[in-house]
Amino acid sequence: MAGNDLGGLLGALLGGGGQSGGAGGGGNILGSLLGALMSQGGGGSNPLGGLIDGLTKAGLADQAQSWVGTGENKPVSGAQITEALPADTLRQAAQQAGVTPEQAADEIAQTLPQVVDKLTPNGQVPTGSLEDIIRQQQL
Repeated sequence: MAGNDLGGLLGALLGGGGQSGGAGGGGNILGSLLGALMSQGGGGSNPLGGLIDGLTKAGLADQAQSWVGTGENKPVSGAQITEALPADTLRQAAQQAGVTPEQAADEIAQTLPQVVDKLTPNGQVPTGSLEDIIRQQQL
């Protein structure tokens, strides 16, 4: 449903560089994650801000702020993602994407910094629906 639509949009956002390998998969897992957050009431139609807040509260403030900011993106590990996200949210996203929670966390760790960076080109988390924000950032 919304996760699949978000996955396609995020995959397109990530896939702009000509590499088709894991970008679509990363977009799908992030679409599933954001869809799970929306279904659980995390951020309404724009769960990006809620996700950033959750990562910040879980001890990943430096990483999350580096993705939103205009400087270099700091890496994050799958283990850190597993610790930062609610277990039910990660499990739901993994199930929707057809992977294990560990695989989901690793894919999220690989693609989330790029996606947040691209969705926050001005160094701020934009307002509006997530779908509109993603479409506005298409180049």
